[in-house]
Amino acid sequence: MLKKARPINLNIMRTVKLWQNAFLFFLFFVYGFSFSQVPETDISNGILEAKIYPPDQTKGYYQGTRFDWSGVIAELSYKGHSYFGKWFEKYDPKIHDAITGPAEAFNPIGFEEAKPGETFVKIGVGNLIKPDDKAYRFTVPYEVEDYGKWTVKEKKSQVEFVHELTDASGYSYVYRKTLKLVKGRPELVLEHSLENTGNKKIETQVFNHNFFMIDNQKIGPDYSLTFPFSLALKDNSRGVGDIVEIQNNKMEFLREINQGEHVMLFFEGFNQDAKDYDIVIENSKTGAGVRITSDQSMSSLAFWSIQTTLCPEPYQTIVVEPGQITSWNIKYEFLSKRTDK
Repeated sequence: MLKKARPINLNIMRTVKLWQNAFLFFLFFVYGFSFSQVPETDISNGILEAKIYPPDQTKGYYQGTRFDWSGVIAELSYKGHSYFGKWFEKYDPKIHDAITGPAEAFNPIGFEEAKPGETFVKIGVGNLIKPDDKAYRFTVPYEVEDYGKWTVKEKKSQVEFVHELTDASGYSYVYRKTLKLVKGRPELVLEHSLENTGNKKIETQVFNHNFFMIDNQKIGPDYSLTFPFSLALKDNSRGVGDIVEIQNNKMEFLREINQGEHVMLFFEGFNQDAKDYDIVIENSKTGAGVRITSDQSMSSLAFWSIQTTLCPEPYQTIVVEPGQITSWNIKYEFLSKRTDK
């Protein structure tokens, strides 16, 4: 004798369905909406592949006030090697260093003259408000009074960024930066120009933090850096003899950097000549490397590293008189000893 099927409780089914939909919405919100809304663009020259995060005031991957918003490379690959990526643990678009390489930053303009409540300029960021009498601190998320105007022009193998700021703290400029993958070569060029459209002279320094993550390898003995001059260290350097050693023009790692440790070096010994802006980083384990050069000289040179990233930090001095334009280029030549790719 067949048993009668129990009647289905429609209320329970509706409740279960509602919870399922709510859970799916939660997953979409956290893992889909949060990341898919970040603007990005891909470029390629058939040799190099790169993913770029363009500037955006509300949706941009980086919205901090330390680094130039243009030219943030999420990923770059060559012959199976990777060179940039997320080197930090905590992410928030407003955190000062929640950014991927190369990452350039200009010194603030007009900060010392500004009184609390008045403004100063960060090229590639905007017109910022000085909150107090304390010295400038790059870790502070300064309030932005005027973000200026960003224009982004995308092509197959390059992206051009234009940042215009008008009459901000008495300064006006047009800053152009183009990330260009060189045709037929494993090279990336950062082309910069700064036009002073105001009445005040612009004087600043810009440095490139780089944030290399070569093949996601921990920083240690597999890495070496070579320079075209004999390295001399300033007294406030940290990590020499324990983590790194310097021999003439070469820096090598004695051991892996542990979690919570860092290396901070300040170099001397280079000449005010573009030929000395020539840094080679190599990873002997994976065969990947990169050579960094510029058509302009360095004004100072530092190096910083933690367990996940290593960062040669060349500085360059930028001076632009009213009505004038200055330009400078930085070139990355990506290296690989692999023959099977």
